[in-house]
Amino acid sequence: MGRFDGVLLASDFDNTLIYTEEALRSGAPVPSLSPRNREALEWFMAEGGRFTVATGRALAAFVNYAGGVPMNAPAVICNGAAIYDFQKKEYLDYALLDEDARRRGQIILDRFPPLAVEAYHIDNVIHAVRPNHITHQHEHLTKVAVTEAPSLLEVPMPLGKLLFEAEHDVLQGVLDQLTKESWDKDYELIFSGKTLLEMTAKGANKGGMLLRLAARLNIAPEHIYCVGDEANDIPMLTAAAQGFAPANCVEAVRRCGATVVCDAREGALADVVEILEKKYT
Repeated sequence: MGRFDGVLLASDFDNTLIYTEEALRSGAPVPSLSPRNREALEWFMAEGGRFTVATGRALAAFVNYAGGVPMNAPAVICNGAAIYDFQKKEYLDYALLDEDARRRGQIILDRFPPLAVEAYHIDNVIHAVRPNHITHQHEHLTKVAVTEAPSLLEVPMPLGKLLFEAEHDVLQGVLDQLTKESWDKDYELIFSGKTLLEMTAKGANKGGMLLRLAARLNIAPEHIYCVGDEANDIPMLTAAAQGFAPANCVEAVRRCGATVVCDAREGALADVVEILEKKYT
């Protein structure tokens, strides 16, 4: 029996498990998992804990990094639209966008000329309509080239999420328009960065899908712990028994009550494991 039997720890990937912001801005390679984080996570799993990643990235955008992360549980991907088992190489669960999402997304694109959108097909393909410089930064970060499409209406279904890309003031206008049309009632709309606005099916967020994963693993809610730095992590941080955040997190994450640990560049996950070690003595 290990001290962490029946415990689930889930971490966001970008700027939480690994600090990728500098790579995004400069075009430099994405760093590897730090030795401090790796050692802590391997010990956590050796003591019976289940560790996974809960990321906004779709399968295509995370698969090139998954092999470098020690995980012993299926991952929550696509900002909570799906659960994927990297060992079995199969989806275990998902909540997909409806047909109206494409039509409504195209209406938004037509109203906001600077806007680009990435459409994440469940079969590991990323389509982009009107890609911009943010799209190309994202391509570098994910190591996946987008497939351009002239219109969202020509992007094949099924889709896990739409990712709107523009400067923050434009995206705020997009969110305001979606709310004005009352479409916010049909989808999860949340910022995963200042220049990234996510749209997934209603209920398809990191918190909801993580609870579904925990149920699959027979892990009680009071033994779920999460770590994240951005607004799209708040649903899982607040669903967990305790949420944690690296010191580089956005202010909204601090306000949600997360326990702040060291910066992602200093090994935030190792700090979390040290806290859990004291909790599960």
